[in-house]
Parts: sequence; C-alpha cells; structure tokens
Amino acid sequence: MARRTKVYEGKAKILYEGPEPGTLVQYFKDDATAFNAKKKEIIEGKGVLNNRLSEFFMSGLNNIGIPTHFLKRLNMREQLISSCEIIPLEVIVRNFAAGTLCERLGLEEGTRLSRPLVEYCYKDDSLGDPLVSEEHIAAFGWASHPEMDEILSLALRVNDFMSGIFYGVGIRLVDFKIEIGKVFESEFQRLVVADEISPDSCRLWDIESGKKLDKDVFRRDLGDLSDAYTEVAMRLGVIQSNKSQLTEPRLVK
Repeated sequence: MARRTKVYEGKAKILYEGPEPGTLVQYFKDDATAFNAKKKEIIEGKGVLNNRLSEFFMSGLNNIGIPTHFLKRLNMREQLISSCEIIPLEVIVRNFAAGTLCERLGLEEGTRLSRPLVEYCYKDDSLGDPLVSEEHIAAFGWASHPEMDEILSLALRVNDFMSGIFYGVGIRLVDFKIEIGKVFESEFQRLVVADEISPDSCRLWDIESGKKLDKDVFRRDLGDLSDAYTEVAMRLGVIQSNKSQLTEPRLVK
C-alpha cells in the first residue's frame, strides 16, 4: 500500500490522510521524549505497544458509550481514526500527587487526593504547555462553557473506566492526560476523546510495590521502558507472550 500524504508529525505519532473523507491514519513511532523533547531516544517496539494499548482503551471507551476518534486498528503500527478539530488543551486527571503537582504545591509523591483533580494545560511546546484556568479557556475562545462542562464529564468518565481496568490487574492509575477533539457531522458537532491513551500519557504504579510502569521509567532512568510497557500490555491481556512478537514489522509502508 502506497504511503499516504503526511498531514502532521508530532513527537510520538504521524498522521496521514485516510482512505475516506473525514478519516486519518495514525502511525505510532518508536520515539521516546521527555522534558519537552530535550531527552530523546528510540525504543524499539514502543510504537507497536502503544498502538495496541491505545486500541484497547479507545475500543473499551467506545463500547461503554464514551465517544472517541478511534475507528479500527489497521496493522501493528497504524490505526484508522476520525478526523477532528483538536481543542488546544491537555486535560489532566489526577488521583494521586505526582509530577508537577508535587513541584507546585510541595506535596509528597503518592499522596492520595480526596477526589479526582482535573487540570488544563494550553498545548504549546514552545511555552512548555502552561497550566490554565477555565477563565483563560473562555477568554481566549479555546472552548465554550458548555464544551468545558462536557470535557469535564468526559474526563471523569474516562477516569472511572480506566481506574477500574487498571485496579483489576494490580496497577494504580496515578494520573493521565487526554485530548479532546470536535467531530463535525453535517451541521452538528460532538466532542470525542482523541490522540491516544497509553503508558506515554498515564502514570501507572504497581499497587503492591510502587514500581513505575509508565514513561517515568524513561524520564528517571529507572530501567527498560519497553519492558515496563510490555508488562502493562501483558497484565491487561493485550499481548500474550514476550515483546519480541511486537517488534515486527518495524516499519509499515
């Protein structure tokens, strides 16, 4: 199959024109980045794992009535998605204190929050994706008040679903981030969960040991990132055996 026209390339994925109007093909790269891409490395098989894991979560959300842009997985590294207009926000849901929340508020890492905390960051790498309030979002027209109500509802529903799934396999969902897109259908639009859901966008700790099973393994040099992601995929039943099965084909053309 001939390579499609590239629409966009980010740090971890490439978007190509889809086979039908209103669709895109999302390709998962092996690139690992941290600290706003100041730390970079190629992790063989990472893209395959994230493709499979994102398929697992997006399909699960679709099945319980939470709309996503995911349509189907095409192959080891690519999935078919609906084209959507991305709202320029990272929507972060926190169940335990970690990362920048600890830095900002002086909290001890791992502190359980009394309820899920939802935060918003403006998507702009050059600015470091700064934290913004709902007043900023309304003032700059990034999303309307009704849209923000729906975004909050979607984020909390995703949190409920994912927390339960991970708890069932002995993993604590510390926090995660999602993106929200607008899909236009005739004169109507609906909001959907977009981008990806994978260990790249979550903090995941083993409930018993506290072992990190997410991109903090790469950020903090805690071990082999591919091994951590493979363990997550195996616990969830996404893959059944060792990671060597997931590294071929290395490039989809």
